[in-house]
Amino acid sequence: MASNKKLLVLPGDGIGPEVMREVGHVIDWMARRRRAVFDIAEDIVGGACIDAHGIAIRPETVQRAREADAVLFGSVGGPKWDTLGFDKRPELSILTLRKELGLFANLRPAIVLDPLVDASTLKADVIKGLDIMIVRESTGGIYFGEPRGVETLPDGTKRGINTEVYTTPEIERVARVAFELARKRQGRLCSVEKANVMESGLLWRQTVTALGAAEYPDVELSHMYADNCAMQMVRNPRQFDVIVTGNLFGDILSDLASMLTGSLGMLPSATLGAVQGDGRRHALYEPIHGSAPDIAGKGIANPMAQMLSFAMLLRYSFGMDEDALIIERACTNVLASGLRTADVMAPGCAKVSTSVMGEAVVRELDKLGS
Repeated sequence: MASNKKLLVLPGDGIGPEVMREVGHVIDWMARRRRAVFDIAEDIVGGACIDAHGIAIRPETVQRAREADAVLFGSVGGPKWDTLGFDKRPELSILTLRKELGLFANLRPAIVLDPLVDASTLKADVIKGLDIMIVRESTGGIYFGEPRGVETLPDGTKRGINTEVYTTPEIERVARVAFELARKRQGRLCSVEKANVMESGLLWRQTVTALGAAEYPDVELSHMYADNCAMQMVRNPRQFDVIVTGNLFGDILSDLASMLTGSLGMLPSATLGAVQGDGRRHALYEPIHGSAPDIAGKGIANPMAQMLSFAMLLRYSFGMDEDALIIERACTNVLASGLRTADVMAPGCAKVSTSVMGEAVVRELDKLGS
């Protein structure tokens, strides 16, 4: 049995606590089967933390995240906090964690599971077998560049400013993550930017090209403009293996890719920091569906994205590939059995609640783990 691992669990807002509760059952299953034991601490972030403490995340929570082996994050935000100032919004909790822990590489897989081929709005022959990994730089670019803000001009009108900034080291470190992933997959990496109209994009292309030639000659490297990449992902998504791109384009392209699969409720993500001297790295894992306030408290949210985020945690933070694969197979088998939450409901299937879906996954784990 694997030694105890320190996890910080941050359920957040909206459906976050509901889907995180089902992951707790998976963690309990692992302990019962003596596959691994986790030391779990839980804290509040986002809107829940604003309500309790007036800020989106407390410094002591950030420190607990530093001390943990991995962070499992739920989701934050909702209409209740939409009127707060830009510097007080719930989303600052995740941005703060990324910045303070140096979480620069966001991994977003877009995988079409066989039972969900018909859930996509694209034709089955276009997306069947789809397996893309998007690597998004997550601590730089236009979301963090300076100068930024809103200023009043002499004539009384206003101007909003955001700055796209990347340095060579920032590009190289996220590109290395993408190259390494491509080596373990199909050996193909597509680097995406707008080098034709943006100087930061030109530097991005030059840097990735040089790194590939110097350190990864075995990986097939291609380049694509971001707008063309969006078009190609809808036209022929299976042409891609691993995509690496900056913060803004990665945000857009990963959401586009998520809808190729049919539901945001199915897709996990990981955000990784640099490997440290002791071999550890800070890492945070979260579903990409957000807090979904419109369905919060109704017991109908799909818990699988949170479960699959936990599977990514096992794989990338602890090297527990076999256990990650068992969880992924359990989710696939439950879907194949015809059980569905509302977001992936299909004719002939049985619509079930969040808790029933979670219970079904644990039962399937019992079968696979026997």
